[in-house]
Amino acid sequence: MRYLVRARVKPGREADLLEAIEQETLGNGSVAEGEYLRNMQEARLCSDQTARWVEVCYCPTPLLEEQPYWEQYFELTRVQDAHDRRKCRDANGTEPWACGDCDCTARLEEKLKGTGKPFLEELRSTVPGTCPDRSRRR
Repeated sequence: MRYLVRARVKPGREADLLEAIEQETLGNGSVAEGEYLRNMQEARLCSDQTARWVEVCYCPTPLLEEQPYWEQYFELTRVQDAHDRRKCRDANGTEPWACGDCDCTARLEEKLKGTGKPFLEELRSTVPGTCPDRSRRR
């Protein structure tokens, strides 16, 4: 299933989150390890100061496995279905693991790209000693 995630970075965790992203350690130990970095690359910071992204999750409960990893850095404010569950080939059992290559949320993801600002750029601009448009520290 795919979920639209809304989350706020916990106060004081910005530098730690940025370091985990840049060192590619965000989500280490999770079965969804690489998904975390992809999510941060695609996330948008909206006017209400929530980061938003579409996440693929195969857990019976939304983000069951991923939640502890996200909650190190974020307060998850809302997690909702990004696609009709009845039409999700993985969720309805017609094609296990279909969400990895599915384009069911393409329109939503395209809409998100035009919303707010790139989260990672904004995160870099808030952490002292980092360059907002690069992943390298100054």
